[in-house]
Amino acid sequence: MKREMTSIDVAVMVSELQHLEGARIEKIYKSDNETEQIRLNLYLFGEGRCDLVIDPGVSMHLTSHPQPGPKLPPTFAMTLRKYLSHGRIVSIEQYEFDRIIEIKTMRGEDANTLIIELFPPGNAILANDEQKIILPMRPVTFRGRRIRSGEIYKLPDMQLNPVKITSGELSDLFSKSDINLVKTLATNLNMGGTIAEEVCSVSGIDKNINCHDLSDEMILAMHRGITEVFGQIQNPKPHIVYRDEKKIDVLPFEISRYTDHEKRYFDTFNEALDEFFDMMVGQEKKPSEISKIKKSPLEHRLSQQENAILKFEREKSDLEAKAEMIYTHYQLIDESLAAIRSALANGLGWREITEIVKQADHPTARMIKRTHPHKKTITMELDLIDVILDIEKSVPQNAQVYYDKSKKLSSKRAGAMRALEHTRELMEKETKKAKSARESKVKTLALKRPKPRWYHRFRWFVSSDGFLVVGGRDATSNEEIVKKYLEKRDIFVHTQAPGAPVTIIKVEGGGQVPEQTIAEAAQFAVSYSSIWKESQYTGDCYWVHPDQVSKTPEHGEFVAKGAFIIRGKRNYAKNVSIGIAIGITDGMELIGGPVSAVKKRAGYVIEIAPGRFNQNDLAKKIYRMYSDVFGRSIKVVAPPDQIARFLPPGGSEIKNVTGSAADLSGVE
Repeated sequence: MKREMTSIDVAVMVSELQHLEGARIEKIYKSDNETEQIRLNLYLFGEGRCDLVIDPGVSMHLTSHPQPGPKLPPTFAMTLRKYLSHGRIVSIEQYEFDRIIEIKTMRGEDANTLIIELFPPGNAILANDEQKIILPMRPVTFRGRRIRSGEIYKLPDMQLNPVKITSGELSDLFSKSDINLVKTLATNLNMGGTIAEEVCSVSGIDKNINCHDLSDEMILAMHRGITEVFGQIQNPKPHIVYRDEKKIDVLPFEISRYTDHEKRYFDTFNEALDEFFDMMVGQEKKPSEISKIKKSPLEHRLSQQENAILKFEREKSDLEAKAEMIYTHYQLIDESLAAIRSALANGLGWREITEIVKQADHPTARMIKRTHPHKKTITMELDLIDVILDIEKSVPQNAQVYYDKSKKLSSKRAGAMRALEHTRELMEKETKKAKSARESKVKTLALKRPKPRWYHRFRWFVSSDGFLVVGGRDATSNEEIVKKYLEKRDIFVHTQAPGAPVTIIKVEGGGQVPEQTIAEAAQFAVSYSSIWKESQYTGDCYWVHPDQVSKTPEHGEFVAKGAFIIRGKRNYAKNVSIGIAIGITDGMELIGGPVSAVKKRAGYVIEIAPGRFNQNDLAKKIYRMYSDVFGRSIKVVAPPDQIARFLPPGGSEIKNVTGSAADLSGVE
């Protein structure tokens, strides 16, 4: 599965965000340290509010389902608010063809820039108009770059831009490369592996060929291939690619690699990115809610072991890098250690040596950052990395200290890996035991399921407020519902779109029908109309009282079967979003209807959206998913033909799955 955006993704995304120029930054949020997501709440005159989410090292896009801000905003968020709140966005630009985005802002006469690094591990840097860093989200120091407050932000070395590259520049690149073609394209032209393979495929050149073996004709073919592939940026076709109903990639245009895969298309690439990357798709649990879920002892142990292994790997890599750095600067270190040993031998004390080092105007002396008299060590900055050196050891001996520490960590990591595998085995046994108990519970509940009711012959659901809502399946059932079951306290809901079901809200006793129930009934009516079949996402709906509904036409008029005359004022609901879900309740009953209503009663919910699969095919897919979770006994409750009865007319696909079998009450 794709883990972060590529440079070509950034190019298309940024081009779509140009309409945000002039937008006012209303609020700024930053989530907890686990996700490190930044959200800019923006107001654009003529368009209203929108939310831009930034997940450094992963993605950046507009979102239609923003996460709530934390009660106590972190320091970085407070600093962003101090400098950017109520300012306006001047520009959003991609640096060359890299995964770096510069959001330039202006507040009064103060100009600042929020720099986003989307290449791993990712970062967000607030800088002034002179590129001086005010505050980085993550202070880091590595070769050639120092991202810390007060430093001047230095962009990474610029690579060749595949959109602008000439055949001559391409030939020069290949002549200097000592790796194969696809790796050269992926790393030196900021393409990434997937697009690099597509360029090779379009060009008709073997991706594994050595760059030195490319002829002039091959290089020209490669240049034409690059131009053809990257030319699609001007005419994007955003989509998400699925494999076995799971999202595996999001792309701004189609590529041959995924010709036979299932795809879902979007109007904009930002919408596709939002669906693919954002944590809140399908109203999944918020991070604040996730943190409240108590982990089992084994899950807690597994999480600790995984974190320990990652820590060992990071520390091991750091130690090896320092050992190699010592050998890289062998002569310089040798001279520095010899000079300090000589000074000590001649009677100088550590304090005097430290003062001499501080006052010396020599490049080597400036590399000595600190002295540690009690430990007889010094800290030298080698290519922006601090390395501690023992003055009584030689250069190879100092390097060996780091290698030895690295070996010890390798041993610890191996032990942690063995412990991790043991924990996974225990979890697998526990899962099998829980699944067996769950299947037994499901079977028992399935045999006790409630007897069929009158409304089961129609489309139906129970609203979030507990009201029964019933809809017709065709003209005949529309007639039957109104003539036999519409009573004076009920509400009649309908849409003017053809093929819409007559929908009634059954009202037992007196009192007002809540707005939430009316909204859900409207969504129900719209979703089961031709609007779904035509792959539209909104429609208009109205509701009236039963005494406004009649089969008696005016003189000279005709009322078709399943249609009715509505007299008096209609209460309209405009731009009602479609939305259908299917779920299994605690009592092992299959239900369907608006997402909010189904989620209120079911623990395992599958949301449906317009798509390419017919009712029968999608019903079989959903049945297989339920079988995997609940076992084969689910067939008693939710066979494919019963699932199909809850699906809207026309093509559909699975949008999202929430909950689990463990959400059923009484199942441990």
